[in-house]
Amino acid sequence: MPRIALFAFLVCLLAVAAAVVSFVQGSFLGIVWVLIAGITSNMTWFYVRKAKLDKAARAEKAAPTA
Repeated sequence: MPRIALFAFLVCLLAVAAAVVSFVQGSFLGIVWVLIAGITSNMTWFYVRKAKLDKAARAEKAAPTA
């Protein structure tokens, strides 16, 4: 997993935890944390998929054509 995807995943987990704490305390500020969790979740999937496609492209480029 690329480092930036790992950082985005960590931020996502922290945002989910902050949302839970906010809602348990009765604050609707948790809605903002849920939105941040959604954005960082999408960032994580984007960077994981991008790394996978880049790796496949490098492997295809390095493979000899017959």
